[in-house]
Amino acid sequence: MFIREYRESDLAQLRAIHAKQGFDYALPDLNNPLFVTRAVLAEDDRIVGAALLRLTAESYLLLDPRAGTPRQRWQWLLALHTAAERDAWQRGLEDVHAWLPPPIAKKFGKHLTRLGWIRDDTWTPYCKKLAPQ
Repeated sequence: MFIREYRESDLAQLRAIHAKQGFDYALPDLNNPLFVTRAVLAEDDRIVGAALLRLTAESYLLLDPRAGTPRQRWQWLLALHTAAERDAWQRGLEDVHAWLPPPIAKKFGKHLTRLGWIRDDTWTPYCKKLAPQ
């Protein structure tokens, strides 16, 4: 058993593994440069698994809650939202995620929905904090 970098010739085997898993999502384009890690686990010439890491973005909003009026703060948020969305897209990102603190999730979540964000409870998120090895 050994781990090596993904090769295009691995795609058929990875498609088959993906299909066997039966999850309701399409196998992503592994040639997408947002995949920064493409580790393949092989036994002999047979692939038995892969670990794939795709870049995404976590969104943070810092907006002074005491500055301006509610209408002004909404306008400021819209300006920041538009600028950040454009910048993320130009950098090649495909998605942005926001984790809302419970005290503001319900109310602020409605604002995000108006801006095209979706609440995605389909999958359960987990986080791995990394440390030097």
